[in-house]
Amino acid sequence: MKTAIVYASVHHKNTEKLVKAIAEKHPEVELIDATKTILKDLASYDLLGFASGIFYSKFHKALLSFITDNLPAHKKTFVIYTCGSDHSAAYLKDIKDLIQSKDSTLVATYSCLAYDTFGPFKLIGGLNKGRPNEDDIQKAVDFFERISK
Repeated sequence: MKTAIVYASVHHKNTEKLVKAIAEKHPEVELIDATKTILKDLASYDLLGFASGIFYSKFHKALLSFITDNLPAHKKTFVIYTCGSDHSAAYLKDIKDLIQSKDSTLVATYSCLAYDTFGPFKLIGGLNKGRPNEDDIQKAVDFFERISK
């Protein structure tokens, strides 16, 4: 199954750790950095992943713009995200709506806690030091393997 994961990981590279671990175990997966790639023809992919840290309770704007400009209709998609606090389903609303607006299907999501030094958290040394950890990373790889069969 031809797969690409489009990601935005800018702060502590939390999300990048997850997607790179997936690509390391599955070198056929193409990684696309949404902060560096504006346009990409995704028509030939069977499965598309979208991954980002959560910023102000939302996915990174570069990722959302990439989806808006590039996601073809009728694609099977999945989402991975890292966050400093809870794994709120509310984080998914905008990206789910965007994927559905393209007549594509969101088949699964994976999230984990991640190191966060945003705003006042910086004053106390951040939250979730050491996350994502090896267990989080392995769970992301396992998640991918389950949905890509």
